[in-house]
Amino acid sequence: MLQRRPVILVFTRHYLPGFRAGGPIRSIANMVERLGDEFEFRIVTSDHDMGDAGKYAGVTGREWSRVGKAYVWYVNPQELSLSALRRLVGQTPHDLIYLNSFFDPWFTIRILLNRVWGRTQGAPIVIAPRGEFSAGALALGRAKKSVYLGITRAIGLYAGLHWHASTEHEKEEIRQALGRTAEGRIRVARNLSQAVGDECMRWLGRPTQSPIRICFLSRIAPKKNLDFCLRVLSRVRAPVNFAIYGPVESASYWNECQALISALPEHIRVIYEGEVRPADVLSILSRHDLFFFPTRGENFGHVIHEALRAGLPPLISDQTPWRDLATQGVGWAISLQDVQGYVDAIEEVADWSTEQSRQCSERARRYAKSLDQDDELVSSNRRLFLGALRECA
Repeated sequence: MLQRRPVILVFTRHYLPGFRAGGPIRSIANMVERLGDEFEFRIVTSDHDMGDAGKYAGVTGREWSRVGKAYVWYVNPQELSLSALRRLVGQTPHDLIYLNSFFDPWFTIRILLNRVWGRTQGAPIVIAPRGEFSAGALALGRAKKSVYLGITRAIGLYAGLHWHASTEHEKEEIRQALGRTAEGRIRVARNLSQAVGDECMRWLGRPTQSPIRICFLSRIAPKKNLDFCLRVLSRVRAPVNFAIYGPVESASYWNECQALISALPEHIRVIYEGEVRPADVLSILSRHDLFFFPTRGENFGHVIHEALRAGLPPLISDQTPWRDLATQGVGWAISLQDVQGYVDAIEEVADWSTEQSRQCSERARRYAKSLDQDDELVSSNRRLFLGALRECA
């Protein structure tokens, strides 16, 4: 007799067919694709993409819809009252609950309030903070977050949970933020990339003596630090064509960035290209010479991996797991305090010969492929769930 697959009930603010929320969507989708034959994933998520007022076209809410290897329940978050969530959890057979934010008021906090008040069954809960405890992320709205952390510790909202850290560094961030609340219950499992074969793009060489082609691809929001890119570029002497891709999440922040763009010297040319569909990311990245992403904090950074797959060296902050880029000879991970370091990296790439660029591109592609084929990454994610299930058996 075949053994029943454990059912993982996932709560996340955004999921497929959405894409504007970026990394968390891809992290869960990749997990479903890699582990969906071993676990049954049931995902509760918004019925619209980030920033959209209207629902997804062709998506039926309030019923389980098959999406890839998972079943998805689409709902308007405003309808997720405590009682509605209690009914949904109670009516959905599951072995484990997987939450994908620490601060989300609808898809995390209300689930945990029902648990603390004894209104839901006692299935184990795994929570993935998704980089929310990085120094850069906590600095945004620090006062409110500090008050919230104090209140939740007092009422035991997060007591007894299991924690998913993507790296040892994030494990330490969780431990520092929560102390005894998370002690001994943090498992490290790196976020999974998309399962690919030989689909890495080939870098399209830079025309002789043309400006260096740099791109930024992410949500336009303070955490992603586009304004830092612009401040660095204001100090670069080499001619640059800088392309910005991504949805505007914060209009006021985008206004600040536009003011910085208008003050750049003439040899720095900037163009906003809008948002990018996931299927087009690799081909767009492959048209550039450098990926500039000085993020304030990522627990993984799927777009960094995609840049490497496209043969594009990343120039990023040291607030991500990708801290070995320089030792691998495929890019740079620099402190946000070292502005000149970013300037020097851009000037270095601008001076590269065609052969130097080609060699770096090939190293980047090989490095990305080696990560895609690492079976231990899948095993660690499998152990994340099986370990929590065993502890509560």
